Amino acid sequence: MEDYSIIFTSIITTLLIILIIAKFVQNKPKKAALRFPPGRRGWPVVGDSINWYNAVAGSHPPRFVEEQVKRYGRIFSCNLLGKRAVVSADPTFNRFIMQNEGKLFQSSYPKSFRDLVGKNGVITVQGEQQRKLHGIASNMMRLEKLKFHFLKDIQVVMIQTLNNFNNNQVILLQDVCRKMAMNLMVTQLLGVSSDSDINEMAQLFSDFVDGCLSVPINFPGFPYHTGMKARQKIIKKIDKTIEIRRQQPASEVGINGVLGRLLEEDSLPDDTVADFIINLLFAGNETTAKTMLFAVYFLTQCPMALKQLMTEQEGLQRNCDEDTLTWEDYKAMPFTQCVIDETLRIGGIAIWLMREAKEDVEYEGFLIPKGCFVVPFLSAVHLDESFHKEALSFNPWRWMEPENQEKRNWRSSPFYAPFGGGARFCPGAELARLQIAIFLHFFVTRYRQVDTA
Repeated sequence: MEDYSIIFTSIITTLLIILIIAKFVQNKPKKAALRFPPGRRGWPVVGDSINWYNAVAGSHPPRFVEEQVKRYGRIFSCNLLGKRAVVSADPTFNRFIMQNEGKLFQSSYPKSFRDLVGKNGVITVQGEQQRKLHGIASNMMRLEKLKFHFLKDIQVVMIQTLNNFNNNQVILLQDVCRKMAMNLMVTQLLGVSSDSDINEMAQLFSDFVDGCLSVPINFPGFPYHTGMKARQKIIKKIDKTIEIRRQQPASEVGINGVLGRLLEEDSLPDDTVADFIINLLFAGNETTAKTMLFAVYFLTQCPMALKQLMTEQEGLQRNCDEDTLTWEDYKAMPFTQCVIDETLRIGGIAIWLMREAKEDVEYEGFLIPKGCFVVPFLSAVHLDESFHKEALSFNPWRWMEPENQEKRNWRSSPFYAPFGGGARFCPGAELARLQIAIFLHFFVTRYRQVDTA
């Protein structure tokens, strides 16, 4: 009887303990369930791709994003390229994505873009190879190189180009900007400077760029097919130049453009070198040329800014060669730098980035599953009234205001990231700014009136 009493007491005690634990668990605050960012699926298969491309190709790229933000918030989901995607117009989340490149996220682009820029290029390659190639590119375009090498070469290219125009000659500014940018990049990367080679390369890259975000249909008449043909011709030119460089004495290879220095990297095979060159040509030509063009367009729409820019450029202290700017001249262009910053904010070419989650990612109550597209839409932040007063207005003076100085730091600011960020921060950012500043100098000091009709 005593044994039964002990067993009964033990059972009651156990039940009481279970009830106490259950009550404690029940009263404990529950962690909110993570959820996929809200959004819509759009049309079957196509999803929101058409609306997306129409917005990106239009005069106001973030329009589609702005419409979704009003409905779902700054972090939302949609269907792009047949796949669910998380799009961000949130500056803090954008920076989180860029800072976690290679850890939580990795670069991911549509097939047409990957095929054209190449699997071994610094834009698309992953992991240790990306870090190595990015380091090589950054080293080639560090400030010392700009000051003692690029500064002079940029001016030679621009003076030669502008001197070729006749009085009353009608020119297409877009073609001029593209030719100047291509001339500089081809000269620096390949050591080639003949007019015929540069003109041919400019045309090939025009076809190349048109195919980068096209539908990947490899059939005559489609941009993708034309772009791939252009890529093949560019590769042949690079391979031919590699062959010529290898036949030169070792003492000469290092001074014949970036290609010569790349060939000294024994661990880089020829196909990687070719893709690397294509990536730099693409990044250094298309983006810089269009920013030059946008700068002129915005200035013609804002006569006060154009006048102040001209006053600053004409007042620069020249050295003994009146056609040449010194590094000190370049550093004495505060308003010109504001014009460049404002042009990049409104008309920046790096509108959005495309990443992919390497694993399940938790952020602010959201769960982004592994393999999901993640799109930091940089332009949506740049043109958001919440972060930039009168965001759609060209106002270079905004960058002179003390409260905007921290926001203006394009290396670290979440509100202004025209060159991306993190491990894939554009290695040619300083070079691009130098080119644009010098172009604006020669443009406004040599041409007194701009006809926008």
